[in-house]
Amino acid sequence: REGCYTFLVAGRDVVSGATDTMLLFNYDTKNQQLNAVSLLRDTMVNTSARRGPQKRLNVVLARNMGDSSLPNSQRVEKGMNALRQEVRKLTGIYPDFYVMVEWEAIGRLVDAVDGVEFEVPFDMNYDDPYQDLHIHQKKGLRVLDGRDAMEVIRFRKNNDGSHSLGDVGRTEIQRDFLTAVLKKCLTPEILLKLPTLVDIFVDNVDTDLAVGNILAFAQLAIGMDVENGVKFVPMPCYGVSYGGASLVCVQEKELLALLNDGINPYLDGIKSSDLQLMYKKSGGGFGVTNGTLADPA
Repeated sequence: REGCYTFLVAGRDVVSGATDTMLLFNYDTKNQQLNAVSLLRDTMVNTSARRGPQKRLNVVLARNMGDSSLPNSQRVEKGMNALRQEVRKLTGIYPDFYVMVEWEAIGRLVDAVDGVEFEVPFDMNYDDPYQDLHIHQKKGLRVLDGRDAMEVIRFRKNNDGSHSLGDVGRTEIQRDFLTAVLKKCLTPEILLKLPTLVDIFVDNVDTDLAVGNILAFAQLAIGMDVENGVKFVPMPCYGVSYGGASLVCVQEKELLALLNDGINPYLDGIKSSDLQLMYKKSGGGFGVTNGTLADPA
């Protein structure tokens, strides 16, 4: 459709290299609508890799980045292009652009826009000396600075075991936080400052968006009704187990309904035949729609 552009946004963990947060956006510039679906990290993909954890969507980028002797930008491009192909199989949409950000850069981006207002849903207290990760955040509506933001989006559970979110719960917090960031970035005062912020953005992410693209999209966003024009939805799925790993498979009917309700950028509706989805067979084992299993076992 004229004026529709799609973006794959991935947040990568520095320690593991995995993209634990992935979102597919459709930006309809004519109607000033921004819709996104969050793609769960544990989504089962059709791969020849035999180990259960290697069948997760979140390892696709790291597995396809290639030789470490290559320049980092080239490795990210290879990995993100492979991830785009998997997203195409899952959604029928091949994203026009990608943005890959490491969590360490989130703080710098939040500080660049003078903090982001966000309601922390509960007290967060977690310590992981192995990752040098320490999270201590108070419940309530607050303006988070960069350090606060990084702690909130990386939270999984408290030291005492309470508020153990799992992938779905953590993704919901990240999705809500990204919504808050978008709302801040789409305010007139930030859009007017954007030319001075673009360099900070480009220095902290890997993307195939040119500076001119970023400025043009921002210009088109001026006047957007953020409360009614921005919608994030989770990918519908059901839990499965394979090789000792907890994975999820996509619920096809529900996915098609939400894709065709704002995320589909094409003139034609997305159909079952456009997707290649792993599914659990009623008698045991797994299959893939519209394709051949890469792992016959």
